[in-house]
Amino acid sequence: MTTRRQPLISAAMVLLFLSPLSASDAKESDPISRFQNYLRINTAHPKPNYTAAVEYLTSFAATIPTLQTRILYLTTPDKPLLLITWPGSDPSLSSILLNSHLDSVPAEPSKWLHPPFAAHRTADGRIYARGAQDDKCIGMQYLEAIRELKKSNLDHTPLRTVHISYVPEEEIGGFDGMMKFVETREFEELNIGFMLDEGQASVSDEFRVFYADRSPWHVVIRARGEPGHGSRMFDGGAMENLMKSVEMMMKFRETSFDLVKAGLAANSEVISVNPVFLNAGIKFNDGYVMNLQPSEAEAGFDIRMTPSADPDLMRRRIAEEWAPTWRNMTYEITEKGPLRDFKGRPLMTATDGSNPWWTVFNQAIAAAGGRLAKPEILASTTDARFLRQLGIPTFGFSPMKNTPILLHDHNEFLQDSVYLEGIKVYEHVIRFLSSFDGDSVAKQDV
Repeated sequence: MTTRRQPLISAAMVLLFLSPLSASDAKESDPISRFQNYLRINTAHPKPNYTAAVEYLTSFAATIPTLQTRILYLTTPDKPLLLITWPGSDPSLSSILLNSHLDSVPAEPSKWLHPPFAAHRTADGRIYARGAQDDKCIGMQYLEAIRELKKSNLDHTPLRTVHISYVPEEEIGGFDGMMKFVETREFEELNIGFMLDEGQASVSDEFRVFYADRSPWHVVIRARGEPGHGSRMFDGGAMENLMKSVEMMMKFRETSFDLVKAGLAANSEVISVNPVFLNAGIKFNDGYVMNLQPSEAEAGFDIRMTPSADPDLMRRRIAEEWAPTWRNMTYEITEKGPLRDFKGRPLMTATDGSNPWWTVFNQAIAAAGGRLAKPEILASTTDARFLRQLGIPTFGFSPMKNTPILLHDHNEFLQDSVYLEGIKVYEHVIRFLSSFDGDSVAKQDV
C-alpha cells in the first residue's frame, strides 16, 4: 500500500505560525532553563503534544545563526518530524545526522516525588521529569553545543553538513517516524554518512556507547483442546498444551540467563524470552468458572533477538518446538524491526580501525576529557536500526556518566551538572565529526 506524504513546509512558512523566542529571551535564558522548558512539554503517549515540542525547538533554533529548519509530515498532521540543518562548506561530503525522538513513555504522577512534567530542580541539582534521560536531554544538547560553537566563532562553518532530526513515535516502534523517514526522497537527499542516536546513562565515570540494538519480537502462542470437567484428568487439554510450551520457553530463558548470571555474557548479548501475559479460563462475574477446563488458552512473550541471532532458526524453534501444530498449537510473531541490513549482514556498526567514524568519535571523546567504556549492544531497541539497515554507521550515545539508569522509571531525573557536561562533550563530538575530511565512508562496504 502506498502512503501519500504531505508536502514539506518551508521554515519561513512554519515560523509565521509560531511564537519564536526573541533574541533577548535566548540571551537571558540559560541552558538549564531551556532544558526545563522543553521537559515541561508533555509528549508522553498516548497523546503526545508534538506541535508544542516542535514549536519550542524551532523557536530556539531560530536564535542560532545559519541554522535552517524544515517540518516533514510523513503520515498525518499530528505527527511532525523536525529537521534542523547546519550547512557545511563542502556539500560533496556525506553529512552527519544527530537524532533524538520527541515522544516519551507515560508516567504515573502518584508514584513520583515531583510532578513528571514540572521539570522540578532540587537544591542538589536533580531535574525530575519524564524524558530527562530518554531522551530530551540530547535533543537540547545538540542545539546548545552548536550554539556554543557559533558563539565562540560566529563565522564558523563546518566542513560537513550537520542535520538534527526530531522524530515522532520512537517509543511505540518508530514505524510512523524514522522508519517512514528513511524511505523518503528527502532523507536520501541528505546523503547521511554517519549518525548518532540515543544511548543510556552510565553508573561509572566512563561514557557508554552502543554499536547495535537487540530487536524485539512479540510472540503469542495459542493452544486448543477438548473442554472438560474440572475433576477430570485427560491428555491434550488446552491448558496442558500451553503449559508444556511455557515450560520449554522458560527453559530456554533459564539457559540464556545462566550465561548472564555467570558473567559469561552481557544481558544484551543473549536472546531474552520473557512472559508478559497469560489468558485462559471462562470468566464468571468477578472470577472464573473453576470446575471447567477451558478449550482455549494463550500466552504472550517479549523476545529480544541479538543482532547475530539467526531469525530462521528462531522461527523454526517456535513452529516446531514451542507451538507445534501436532499439539493443537498456533502462534503469531510480530517482528518489530529488521535484523539484517540491505546486504544481509547483522545490524552492527564496526568499532575498530575498519570504521573511520569510530576513530574520529574516540578522538572527540578524548578531546572532551572523557573515556569510553567497552562498546555494547543495547538491550532494548532504538531508531538506530533503521539507519543500520541502510548500511549507515550509527552509534548510540548519551553523555551521562555517574548517573543511575532511570529511563521509563518512576522519578526519572538528570543532574544539572551532568547535563551541562554533556553539552561540552557534544561541542567536541560535533566539531570533530563535522570537520572529518575522510573520503568514501558514507556507508559500510556499499
